[in-house]
Amino acid sequence: MVESKPARRVRVVEVGPRDGLQNEPRPIPTRTKIRFIESLADAGFPVVESTSFVNPNAVPQMADADVVMLSLGRRPGVRYLALVPNAKGLDRALAVGVDAIALFTSATDAFARANVGTSIDGTFARFAPVVDRARDAGCWLRGYVSVAFGCPYSGPVRPEAAVAVAANLFALGCDEVSIADTIGSADSDAVTDLLVAASSALPIDRIALHFHDTAGRAIDNVQAGLAGGVRVFDSSAGGLGGCPFAPGAPGNLATERLLTTLSAWGWESGVDLATVERAVAALVAAGANDPGTNAGDAALLPDRERCGWVTGSSSA
Repeated sequence: MVESKPARRVRVVEVGPRDGLQNEPRPIPTRTKIRFIESLADAGFPVVESTSFVNPNAVPQMADADVVMLSLGRRPGVRYLALVPNAKGLDRALAVGVDAIALFTSATDAFARANVGTSIDGTFARFAPVVDRARDAGCWLRGYVSVAFGCPYSGPVRPEAAVAVAANLFALGCDEVSIADTIGSADSDAVTDLLVAASSALPIDRIALHFHDTAGRAIDNVQAGLAGGVRVFDSSAGGLGGCPFAPGAPGNLATERLLTTLSAWGWESGVDLATVERAVAALVAAGANDPGTNAGDAALLPDRERCGWVTGSSSA
């Protein structure tokens, strides 16, 4: 009798509903957002980054966060993650039953100041009361380290600097930390160097990687991440999303492309590709910009990177 090999599993975190939609130029109807999130949950994602409780005047596309979270038909076993930048945002989130919170900081002071007008240390000072209350409420916490490989304002980022910020997020109480290549500057060597630096300082099984697709390198970077022991990767359905505070950055790694590649490499994610494709098609039909991505196309994604934070949107 031939024994079957154990499945090689990865976890894909879908960030399209928040990171993808927050800067869409045309208003997306609330019901369309809800259906998009529900369809992605139906596809099998264990975590769907769903909305953001930032100031509605700063990010009008996320002004309906309360209604979205109240109206979702939540699928058992799925975490519906929401960005919460401050105590007021946490009040709103807890009031509508949010139980998974995202916190964003940066690997450089220059990028942090461009987003929120404070240093890295300043962002942690703002996080402290949010984390304490979120923990008391039983929330799952995910931290993000933006510009972990390169910063549009201060240039290349030392691996040790990004790792130190991630370590502080874990010390603060985060259950998982996503390390982000916000401007798409990383290559596979840079990913390997970061993970070598992380291996003695961070719990690799609680690290995620968030790549943007510059010159088609995102998939190579995923491969380097897998080789370094990472088993959690972020992606955005249709390649939606980006960052106004990161000049010249291309879009998020398309979920369709990631799923197709992982499957070809023999990794299982539990996510149904066809359901993701239908969700994106329905979103575009309802008025969202067509991201123009293709699951099997190695071409560059559209140059429509967006991000955002406390005063703007929010960035990985």
